[in-house]
Amino acid sequence: MPRKTPNPIDIHVGSRVRMRRMLVGMSQEKLGDELGLTFQQVQKYEKGSNRIGASRLYQIAQTLNVPVDYFFDGLPASEQEQVPGFSDGPAQGFNLDLLSTSEGVALISAFFAIEDADVRKRILDLLKALAQNQGG
Repeated sequence: MPRKTPNPIDIHVGSRVRMRRMLVGMSQEKLGDELGLTFQQVQKYEKGSNRIGASRLYQIAQTLNVPVDYFFDGLPASEQEQVPGFSDGPAQGFNLDLLSTSEGVALISAFFAIEDADVRKRILDLLKALAQNQGG
């Protein structure tokens, strides 16, 4: 029997669970313990291969100290649901997947650990210049 591919919404929600878990410095095993699950089940949720039910998503939100709608932030709306407005278009070249990697979380954590706003601005300017030299 062919494998069923995960629903894109389940993948998105799972990646948001992973990102939040990593941002709070919690392991899959610890989250599993808090939820009464194995770390393998948490892994399947994060990959989107297992769908997260409503009550479980609520429990995850409570454990990770975020509202349930956090897991749906950044979910692309279908064309029929998009309402024209006055906002700017989506940020070009921004990849939310970066935030679900350990390197992305480490980068953001280190950046915001710098207390001096001028230093953060200079680092950001340096990164922009490096990206421009790479054609990004």
